[in-house]
Amino acid sequence: MNSLLSMARRSAWNRRSTLVWVVVSLSLATALLWTLERLRHDLRTSFSQSVSGVDLIVGARSSPVQLMLFSVFHIGSVPQSMSMDSVRALSQHRSVSWVVPLSLGDSHRAFPVLGTTPAYFQHFAYGDKQPLAWQLGGAFAGTLDGLYEAVIGAEVARKMGYGLGQNITLGHGLHEHDHDPDHQDGPAVDEHADKPFKVVGILAPTGTPVDRTVHVSLQALQALHLDWVAGTPMPGGKIPAEQARKFNLEPDAVTAALVGLKSRAAVFNVQRFVNQYEAEALMGVMPGVALGELWSVLGMGENALLAVSALVALVSVVSLMAVVLAGLNERRRELAVLRAVGAAPRHVLGLLTLEGLWVTGAGVLLGVLLAQAGMGLAAAWLQSALGIRLQIGGVLPSQLALMLAVLLAGLLASLGPAWRAYRLSLADGLSPRV
Repeated sequence: MNSLLSMARRSAWNRRSTLVWVVVSLSLATALLWTLERLRHDLRTSFSQSVSGVDLIVGARSSPVQLMLFSVFHIGSVPQSMSMDSVRALSQHRSVSWVVPLSLGDSHRAFPVLGTTPAYFQHFAYGDKQPLAWQLGGAFAGTLDGLYEAVIGAEVARKMGYGLGQNITLGHGLHEHDHDPDHQDGPAVDEHADKPFKVVGILAPTGTPVDRTVHVSLQALQALHLDWVAGTPMPGGKIPAEQARKFNLEPDAVTAALVGLKSRAAVFNVQRFVNQYEAEALMGVMPGVALGELWSVLGMGENALLAVSALVALVSVVSLMAVVLAGLNERRRELAVLRAVGAAPRHVLGLLTLEGLWVTGAGVLLGVLLAQAGMGLAAAWLQSALGIRLQIGGVLPSQLALMLAVLLAGLLASLGPAWRAYRLSLADGLSPRV
């Protein structure tokens, strides 16, 4: 067996000028499969860990996916808000440890603005219950003295070039020309330019929507809209920034609330309390369940990419079979000589099969090395630009399964030419047709 392996390796090497392109094709297909499977796994992990340590997300009754998209990913909209009376009633439930209200709707240069309380920075977590960390500064005060203070995410700071002490103004809603964060020419329409905010904190990168968010206090959002009615500024009714502090700035309603429980065992009890709340129609969703539903929709794209990669690998394997078959007629005399010196038909079958495995194995090994090197070079960029953390140090069982599938496909592709060579007669090999 060892001599046959060595012979197959030397035979493939002697035909390297032809087979090298098959190896290159297989390596590129393997690299694509290996990389996509790692991206698919790590993207799913990053997605599912966008919020951690939160037992329930509560908001007005809609769909769980819609509530999750808006409250966690700050995408889309919700049809209604929930009243602060409901937030207070929820916080008084015996099983509830903390409640953090959220209010959305405004923006800064396409980055969403989140109104919340300082408790948000204490209780919100991501990944494996990793708390938010500070790159610079700290949380806004949440008091009237620190009314116009803002905390920005790492991506906001990086793309806009902001630092501590930077003055920024917020816009009302998301503007048509304001979808590109890199667009910085001129002020956005409907901007609350009369009430600028001072950046007092910059959060460390998390790889979650927090990086793209501007955080202010709930009272600050109220102050911004004191002189607005039905989404438009009141004519001649502008209230100066300092005078706004004299008003009652406690909000009547918020978009949603994050809820932490004293015990995870009480999650269904509190969820039932929320869903049956009589004062208004509310809904409580468990983040893990809602994220699973959301991924089942988004996961169709990743499966399509994986299918395309599999087709590329299949084409590469078929090209291996085509090359071996094309060269088989030229090797008939070589194979006949092997038969003449005592090689059994099974040896011819094994020789061509092992040649195909050598070529496939070389392509798979080269592809894995290319993929690992490429991911190592791109890991930092993917983290900063897309928030995807690549765990390139480990090997996934699904990656190994894909590589075994490629090797098996190479083996099957080699069996066709090998079987044809097996059936060639000695006389046909010594007297080839012309």
